[in-house]
Amino acid sequence: MEKVETNSLSRAADELEQLRPTGEVPEPDACLRMARACFAAQDMAGAYEWLARVADSRGPYVAWASAAGALAKFEEREPPLTARTARVAVVGSYTTSQFVALLRLVALRRRVRLEVYEAGFDLFRQEILDPRSGLYAFEPDYVIVAPHEGVVPFPALTEASAVEETLEAEVGRWRTLWDALAANSSARVVQHNFALRPESTWGHLAARVPGTRDGMLRRLNDKLADAAGDGVLIVDCDRVSAAFGKDRWFDDRYWHLAKQAVALDALPELARHTAAVIAAAEGLSSKCLVLDLDNTLWGGVIAEEGLSGIQLGGGPQGEAFIAFHEYLISLLSRGILLAVASKNNPADAREPFEQHPDTRLRLDDFAAFHANWDDKPASLRTIASELNIGLDSLVFVDDNPAEREVVRRLLPEVEVIALPSDPSGYIRAVSDSLLFELASLTNEDLGRAAQYQARAAAEAQQAQAGSLDEFYASLGMEALVSPFDEVNLPRITQLVGKTNQFNLTTRRHGMNEIRGFMEDGRAVTMSLRLRDQFTDHGLVAVLIAEQKDDVLDIDTWLMSCRVIGRTVENEMLARLSEAALERGVTRLHGTFIPTAKNVVVKDVFERLGFTLRSSDSGTTTWEYDIDQKGPITSEFIQPWNEPVGQP
Repeated sequence: MEKVETNSLSRAADELEQLRPTGEVPEPDACLRMARACFAAQDMAGAYEWLARVADSRGPYVAWASAAGALAKFEEREPPLTARTARVAVVGSYTTSQFVALLRLVALRRRVRLEVYEAGFDLFRQEILDPRSGLYAFEPDYVIVAPHEGVVPFPALTEASAVEETLEAEVGRWRTLWDALAANSSARVVQHNFALRPESTWGHLAARVPGTRDGMLRRLNDKLADAAGDGVLIVDCDRVSAAFGKDRWFDDRYWHLAKQAVALDALPELARHTAAVIAAAEGLSSKCLVLDLDNTLWGGVIAEEGLSGIQLGGGPQGEAFIAFHEYLISLLSRGILLAVASKNNPADAREPFEQHPDTRLRLDDFAAFHANWDDKPASLRTIASELNIGLDSLVFVDDNPAEREVVRRLLPEVEVIALPSDPSGYIRAVSDSLLFELASLTNEDLGRAAQYQARAAAEAQQAQAGSLDEFYASLGMEALVSPFDEVNLPRITQLVGKTNQFNLTTRRHGMNEIRGFMEDGRAVTMSLRLRDQFTDHGLVAVLIAEQKDDVLDIDTWLMSCRVIGRTVENEMLARLSEAALERGVTRLHGTFIPTAKNVVVKDVFERLGFTLRSSDSGTTTWEYDIDQKGPITSEFIQPWNEPVGQP
């Protein structure tokens, strides 16, 4: 019997392998066939993997819709394993059913499983303004507000004297909706702005005449972005529709037939960008771009052609590589780490960055530089370990399709970008991946490269220190510990959304929930900003505790991986015990909830003197009695006493 079952499984595996689509970005129909074959073989992991790969294509709509239907069927048997689950409400001024189905599909590709509530056609105002509506009963994590430009009551021409007043009134109407959502839920708003139609009654004169509807809508988009701040996420539908092609984005046949404001074949692109924004808010954006060198950052092979033989500036091909350098520097400037994984002699690999007159990138732009003869998966594992980030934070870029494929097969956690053969398309390929979307931009993001370089310097100093205590003392660490405030709220929300390793409970509170803790007199909120002799690391640790009678119970406690091993955890608990005594509280409670990534903090409560109270399936609860054991102390971090401006 066992032999029969083994043979059957073997045949099924062989059949699946024969069905496996070929090519880096397989046709969506081929991916769907593979997903259904895996489903029939009860290989649910494979079924969801191939289904998600449909979203790597740009359509057509029919293929995406078929995959979305299969997703609903697959979930009836078994839900997918994803990094996040989010409850999303969609309210709009047009028919959104098709968009919702595709959004769930592409969210799966971004490792988020969506549970969706969809409001009725053009009921977005009623749903948002009625605190008893189905929207609020659903208790969403996100509310996607999806209007079309037809709901904006601008006339063909607004009198010049009334332009500003009219714009402010319209912005005020949308802010009223955002305020209602904030008052009645903890959901984060994802606002679609207005895609402008390609036709205009004013023609090119619209750019010169104040008050035309076209010009007013453009300015409205800008003003809504300004009004949104960090509390509302914007999906720039006008930019997305322009890139897709305005003539194809709008199809009036569907509007007149079914009140569908976005053409069906444009819906995959709208879903891709919306899912990217939600994934970013969930902390799932990639952190590090790992690059090959030969024919990726310059044309040719440096070891064979030498410094003067490679293409880097000085011609069409060389200029394309220079443009790619400049694009990478722009990513670096907004906090994306750059690293190198190249099969090369180390000295040859470094030479262009040190000596080529046209290079824009320099060696110190890379957080990790691995030029050796290891296979690419091994180098990627080393880079992730060296930077103390997960493999799922890496994006791999290599001109060689074979190298890309081996990484896809052996390291499925790593995102791999399919580069075109012409280097002039490299920028578009990386940008169109949407892997580096940000929900907000903080000073910590802007300074991330310098912070990783400072960590490398500190590690070098640790290697020379005679003891661990001597190393800690030599760093000259200073900390500023403060209650949460509005200035730091975006960074705090970012850390809560994306921190995995040093995270005791991994509870993903949204911005409005965190603001609720700030306003709750029973809660203690603490953020810690750290600096040492090498750099200002920025805001790197967050703690939320709730007072329950004579106990402070830690709800959330997390810290950036950049400062793990610096005794920051001692400083946070020392400050928490001080806050407890100020409230007349003598006991601290903590919980450790295990995940695949937070094993590094499994024993942190025990190490800090807490007593184990319970253990259930890996989840442990701990208690620290301040009366019996005295306050927790911190030895190596001093107060940051000088005035500090806005981080």
